[in-house]
Amino acid sequence: MSGHSKWHNIQGRKNAQDAKRGKIFQKISRDLYQAAKAGDPDPANNPQLRLVMDKARAANMPKDNVQRAIDKASGVGGAKFEEITYEGYGPGGTAIMVAALTDNKNRTAAAVRSAFTHHGGSLGAAGSVSYMFDRKGYIVILRDGLDADEDTVLMDALDAGADDMKTSDDQFEIFTDPASLTAARDALQEKYNLDTAEVTMFPQNTTEVPEAKVSQYQGLIEELEDNDDVSDVYEAATLPEGVE
Repeated sequence: MSGHSKWHNIQGRKNAQDAKRGKIFQKISRDLYQAAKAGDPDPANNPQLRLVMDKARAANMPKDNVQRAIDKASGVGGAKFEEITYEGYGPGGTAIMVAALTDNKNRTAAAVRSAFTHHGGSLGAAGSVSYMFDRKGYIVILRDGLDADEDTVLMDALDAGADDMKTSDDQFEIFTDPASLTAARDALQEKYNLDTAEVTMFPQNTTEVPEAKVSQYQGLIEELEDNDDVSDVYEAATLPEGVE
């Protein structure tokens, strides 16, 4: 039994690692698609695409996965993909936005609706929760190995057109107007290695998930993130203290 238990634990950890890796690849695929769609599918002529490709290499993402995401953007293979955003409420009335990239809107809409319904939430109409989020440009510079202090990075960020910066032990988080992201990214890229440069959504406020509904809420988020069509899940929620 102990041998079986040990194998079960090892397999469980491996499955968890595989699931985490799959979600990372999923997000990078979305970023590759968006970068290629917004600019040139040739990375030599597209700085944003090169940045995401560097992230893909760092994550050991297979080259076939990278090329497939770029091919989607350029229409190779005939499939046409659309970016769609769904809005809804999770258990306890928490606001959730779901960004999807799909070649079959009916399939994706049915799967997203089913996830909300199955876990005690409800899918809402367009605009039902999006007003609770702010769309911002977001740049991350990791501090590990960085030979620059906070004041220097802040001044460089402001000179590049950033609106604000948040500092932690591990990284500098830089926020811009969405329209200014490209210019800020290009300016900062001349001095720093950027870990992230994207337009994303940030909640204006968060609602704490009721303790009795935490399991439901986590199940909803997990089911949404496990959907291959879903590229991002934005949450205006926090979990009760002590709950991970």
